[in-house]
Amino acid sequence: MKIGLAGQGAFGIKHLEAVANIPGIEVITITGGNQESTAEVAKRFNIPHYTGDLAESLKQPGLEAMLLATPTQMHAAQAIQTMRAGKHVMIEIPMADSLADSEKIVQVAKETGLIAMAGHTRRFNPSHQWVHNKIVAGELKLLQLDVQTYFFRRTNMNALGKARSWTDHLLWHHACHTVDLFHYQTGETANVARGVQGPIHPGLGIAMDMSIQMKVATGAICTLSLSFNNDGPLGTFFRYICDNGTYLCRYDDLFDGKGNQIDVSQVDVSMNGIELQDREFFAAIREGREPNASVAQALPAMQVLNRIEQSLDQG
Repeated sequence: MKIGLAGQGAFGIKHLEAVANIPGIEVITITGGNQESTAEVAKRFNIPHYTGDLAESLKQPGLEAMLLATPTQMHAAQAIQTMRAGKHVMIEIPMADSLADSEKIVQVAKETGLIAMAGHTRRFNPSHQWVHNKIVAGELKLLQLDVQTYFFRRTNMNALGKARSWTDHLLWHHACHTVDLFHYQTGETANVARGVQGPIHPGLGIAMDMSIQMKVATGAICTLSLSFNNDGPLGTFFRYICDNGTYLCRYDDLFDGKGNQIDVSQVDVSMNGIELQDREFFAAIREGREPNASVAQALPAMQVLNRIEQSLDQG
């Protein structure tokens, strides 16, 4: 399968590293903003074609699908452009930074019949899969999901320490992970969703601290704290409080409430959540089926984010 990548930054590289472990996938083109760094990435991963124009990538002979790891503000337009060109698309999280744009993506996917998937990696991390499997099997019932998403990002830098051409967002990017995960683990959409935010950063124009509460009809709640001001351990930490145990999760590592590590190495074919996410996308294309984390499945999270944003404005 011949695919392309849009976005030569930190997350684009993560996808290229993941794809390298998946048999039968060939990256034939990369679209990037900075042509010097795009050329470097193309050379590093032996990608024969690179450009600054997505339309040029979409015209490459034999191309079947695109991975979009570009700035959030470009996701909706590029996803629609890709599908209009007849190519399947996976859009890194979030698929858009507004409900209206998310709905447009879902509509175009429906119209074209193409595979369109959102990059909700938490659905694929073996640690979260382990919990999900227990819930589905009836061995666990989620009572509360407690999540801390903490970074130290007072300047506009990416995960590689390089300057960003766009501004990250606690709600539409980082909270999106947890809202979708809460829906996925409960099998429900939050009927209560609200948030408060701290002061707006004078330079970045975004809130640097945020607190979110959610609840589903059957009673499970989610408490989410987010910050770009945290000068300490970085990343996202999950605590699953269940009727039959407590579980602590950070990316692909899982511990019980007593601190004992749980072996999740046999949950799936890889311990790399991004690789597993990409494998699902390619498998759905080959099998002609809806993928786990299709844009339609991810839409309820965007609807809830929209409701939370409205509550922030009210606050």
